[in-house]
Amino acid sequence: MSYIITAERQLLLSAELASARTQAAFAKALERTGTAFGFSHVAFMNAPVPDDSMMTPLLIEGSVPVQFVREFDRQQLVRRCPMLLCTRDSVMPRSWHLLERDGAPDIDLPRELYMLLINYNCPMSVIIPINSSNGQRLLFWFMGNRNSLGQSEFNELTMIMLQALDAYNGLKRNDGAMPNTLSARELEVVRWTAQGKTSVEIGQILSLSDHTVNAYMMNAIKKLDCVNRTQLVAKAIRLKLIS
Repeated sequence: MSYIITAERQLLLSAELASARTQAAFAKALERTGTAFGFSHVAFMNAPVPDDSMMTPLLIEGSVPVQFVREFDRQQLVRRCPMLLCTRDSVMPRSWHLLERDGAPDIDLPRELYMLLINYNCPMSVIIPINSSNGQRLLFWFMGNRNSLGQSEFNELTMIMLQALDAYNGLKRNDGAMPNTLSARELEVVRWTAQGKTSVEIGQILSLSDHTVNAYMMNAIKKLDCVNRTQLVAKAIRLKLIS
């Protein structure tokens, strides 16, 4: 998507987010927003709390490559990324550019995170924390290879993310759209579990570690207010999340 006039871009992207009625449509609209601003990937996730060490259970939706998340979790970078840690106490958006002197973060990043972002051609990042209607702290993390955002673009993207939050809250309120409570990856794990696959087997099918599979599983159990896998599968079938 090429760059277009700011007012028109904000209107079009906000409208696409507002019209999203399924999780897939919401994810696609979020990805289009990132592309419109020159980003390669976007992660919509829960802001970390002190006990969190992995990105996987925090992810709600996004286009971040699986290998990126796997390496991020292997290095336990949730606990070591100063920009993520700041979102616990502040909703101020933050951005940095690893290759621009003026855009470099004022807090040193761990070398492992620096190299991970460079290896995935994502020297520029923007994190926009935001509070949901129930007080839950969420964040949008855009990353890619573009120049640092100007203030007008920064403001525009933040306003569009407020619309994204409204769209997300709308999906959650829609009782007929319960699948939106689980991410696409979580649904995959639940489907394979319903077919009798173990975490190791699911990991082999999805090219994930069994530890990562378990993280998705525990997140799904928590989201659907279950106590174990058996109850999770039964409830997912009852809610028609899986067939």
